[in-house]
Amino acid sequence: MPAQPRSGCAINAAVEVLGDNWSLIVLRDIIFGNRRHFRELLTHNNEGIASNMLASRLRKLIDEGLLTKAEAARGQRAEYSLTEAGIQTLPVMVALGTWGMTHRETAPELTIRSRIMADDPQLVAGLMDELRETHLGVPRPNPDEPRSSEQLQAAYEAEISGS
Repeated sequence: MPAQPRSGCAINAAVEVLGDNWSLIVLRDIIFGNRRHFRELLTHNNEGIASNMLASRLRKLIDEGLLTKAEAARGQRAEYSLTEAGIQTLPVMVALGTWGMTHRETAPELTIRSRIMADDPQLVAGLMDELRETHLGVPRPNPDEPRSSEQLQAAYEAEISGS
């Protein structure tokens, strides 16, 4: 059950869940990196999160209703999945990425996807549909259309290659 925010302010309520140093980074790695297990999240994190911090953030994101953790038999890896609330952080991340590109020094090669998504709201909506399919088992509305993740990857590769 999510904790009660300190006030009724919507911005405060969001910041209490997403405003620490690691929660959005963990969600980013699940959303964009499809990292669904603790070890993947720990070893493939570019920012160098410590294992105790990762464990703490995963527990917090579960408690706040942004992730679920599947039960795993002894010796098996538990899998984390996004909830609908977790999936709906994607537009927030796009907005934060746009702000970061505009107002902070960033690495050009690491901002390509952010720029592409900022310029194409339909792509973001399609990515959210893919996340619903992967994490919630909800089929995409138009399964015959190309996947937004593939479109994003193709646009990224075209940008990298200079075409």
